[in-house]
Amino acid sequence: MSETTREQIMNLAQDKIEELIRLVSDLIKIPSENPTGTQREVIDYVKNYLSQAGIACQEVGCNPQFPCVVAKMGKDEGFSVILNGHVDVVPAGDRNQWDFDPFSGEITDKEILGRGTSDMKAGVAGFLFAMKILAESKAQLNGNIRLHIVSDEESGGEFGTSWLCKNGYADHADACLVGEPTSHNTIEIGQKGKAELILRAHGVSAHGSLAGYKGENAILKLTRVLENLGELRKIEGHYGANQKKALENSKKIAAEKNGAGTGDVIDHAAVNVGMIRGGVRPNMVPDSCEAVLDIRLPIGVDKEEIRSCVEKIIEESGVQGIEYELEFQGMGNYTEIDAPIVEAVKKHAEALWKTEVLPAYQWASSDAREYREMGIPTIQYGPSNTVGIHSYNETVDIEDVKNAGQIYILSLCDLMGIK
Repeated sequence: MSETTREQIMNLAQDKIEELIRLVSDLIKIPSENPTGTQREVIDYVKNYLSQAGIACQEVGCNPQFPCVVAKMGKDEGFSVILNGHVDVVPAGDRNQWDFDPFSGEITDKEILGRGTSDMKAGVAGFLFAMKILAESKAQLNGNIRLHIVSDEESGGEFGTSWLCKNGYADHADACLVGEPTSHNTIEIGQKGKAELILRAHGVSAHGSLAGYKGENAILKLTRVLENLGELRKIEGHYGANQKKALENSKKIAAEKNGAGTGDVIDHAAVNVGMIRGGVRPNMVPDSCEAVLDIRLPIGVDKEEIRSCVEKIIEESGVQGIEYELEFQGMGNYTEIDAPIVEAVKKHAEALWKTEVLPAYQWASSDAREYREMGIPTIQYGPSNTVGIHSYNETVDIEDVKNAGQIYILSLCDLMGIK
């Protein structure tokens, strides 16, 4: 019996490509909002889909409200690649702000409509479809494909990818592909790190009618510190010669997507004052104030560099009674630009889209960091329309979905040695 060829696999995929579009629509029709909804129905759907495709799967996890699904096909020896995706979505919010039902899954001539189309049920559907096609083709895999579907990503991932990695499900993997939304001409190969900074000012309470004469206003004290946060934004990343091309790509993409002048968001720290709490009543001089800041760290910047800058800002503000807490949630992480998983996706994406596809770093972060921290070369590549992600009127282009599904299959063929 002759081995299944890549050409036969792709013919099968193209014959059944409309199934992929319906699969995206079906997933969208299942509300799986996090943290306001439930994940049970969408997880059961994934398990049923895999079982009907003849792919053995298992529900695992540590929190019944956020179950995970894992599956594996192929043999233990050889190259091992993980496909990671999440089925939870951010809440749809005010329905009056939507031009269509966010959970309709409506298929138009060019788009699929609904919450989670881009982030990231289209990517999940692409993975499920790719595994089903490979299973139906009975292709011999020179290695194995592992599937990690999680339902806790939008609220931090503690019960999702983080748990899977900590409990051995990613051990000994050679690569990971995350289906998070990217543009079709961008492969995300690195991300910024993250830290949370809490600044606290202590003052002396007094009657509001004596403000400026008695007491110390903690809000005003903290304001003098916050005025100098620009010093944090001056911190630059530390990049090696092998990262030069990816860094150039990243700055170009950031400027194009976010507007002129935003290219520096890639290789500089970004700081956001997200919350301020202080005072009790307007007729009292506040004796305490707290600000919570989100800091995104470029590659190469560590906790001590941030800590040193924070202490310098406090000292130079000249304000007494300022305390801080710095919770370091991880350094910036990246995959080498010439890793096999990068080269495979780049090659097939360029062939299908007939345009250059740029490996680049991202200014945010995702579950990809969990795999990279284990030393697993990891990338993100998924279908998306960025307008509407975490907002209203989320959609995804049908062409993008079809091409992504085929790119996944072709890339897996490369990594599994299918000619």
